[in-house]
Amino acid sequence: MVKSMTGYGRGEAVVNGRAITVELRSVNNRYLDCTVKLPRIYVFAEDAVKAMVQSHISRGKVDVFVTIGPSETGDVTICVNQPVADGYYQALCALRDAYGLRDDISVSLLSRFPDVFLVEKTKEDLEAVSADICSVLELAFQDFDAMRLREGEKLLQDVENRAKTIEALTEKVETRAPGIVADYRARLAAKMADVLANTQLDESRILTEAAIYADKVAVDEETVRLRSHLSQLRHMLEAGGAVGRKLDFLIQEFNREANTIGSKCNDVETAGYVVDIKAEIEKIREQIQNIE
Repeated sequence: MVKSMTGYGRGEAVVNGRAITVELRSVNNRYLDCTVKLPRIYVFAEDAVKAMVQSHISRGKVDVFVTIGPSETGDVTICVNQPVADGYYQALCALRDAYGLRDDISVSLLSRFPDVFLVEKTKEDLEAVSADICSVLELAFQDFDAMRLREGEKLLQDVENRAKTIEALTEKVETRAPGIVADYRARLAAKMADVLANTQLDESRILTEAAIYADKVAVDEETVRLRSHLSQLRHMLEAGGAVGRKLDFLIQEFNREANTIGSKCNDVETAGYVVDIKAEIEKIREQIQNIE
C-alpha cells in the first residue's frame, strides 16, 4: 500500500508503573528528518526512539513528543543520614546535661533538623526504560500508520485517475498524428499549385516533402515511451511501499516526453492535447510529493 508522509498518531499506556504518552506528527520532506522531545531526565532514550522511527519511516519531517509521569513504584529512596543524626543527638544530650534540662529528645525532634534524611533517586535500568518508551511508541505507530494509509489511498486514487486522463490524451495525439501529415501535404499541394498556376505539379516532389515533414513531426517513439511510463507508474503504485522518490524521478521522464511531443508538433489541436497532458503531469507531481 502507498502511504502518505502526512500523519498523526498517539499511544498511551502505563508500563512498569509509569504513565507514558507518545505523539507522532509528520509532514512531507525530501529525506527523513526526525526530532524527538523527551523529558530531560529521559534523554538517554532518544537514540532508541530515533532508531525505531527509522525502521518505520523512510522519509518525512517527523516530530515525536514523549510525556512520562512519575513512577507508581517509587523512584526515590529515603534513608537516615546517620553521621548527621548522631551529631544532632550528641549536641542535644550535651545541652541537656550542661543546663540540667528535662530529657525530651525524640524522633520527632530529631527529624526536624536539616539533612537528617537523605533522599536518593533509585538507579534505573536505562535499557528497560527505553524499551518501555518504545513499546508505547509502537502503539502510536499503529494509529499513525492507519492515518497514513487512509491518506495514501486517496492519493493513489487521484494519481490513477490522472494517469487514465493522460492515457486518453496520448491516444488522441496518436490518432491525430496521421492527419497532421495529410494536412501538410494538402497545404503544400495548394501552395505549389498557386505558385505554379500554369505548370503541371510534380507529385513525387510533394510526396518527398511530405515524407520529410512526417519524419520531423513523428511522435510515435515519444507516445510509446509515455505509455511505458504510465505502465511503470501503475506498477509502482500497485507494489506500494516507499516509492515516492522513484515516482518523483519517473514524473520527470513524463515531462520530457510531453515536452518533446510539444516541440515536434506543428498543429494547434495536438498542442492543446500536450498542454492538457502537461497539466495532468504537474498535478501528479504535486500529489507524489506527499507519498512516502
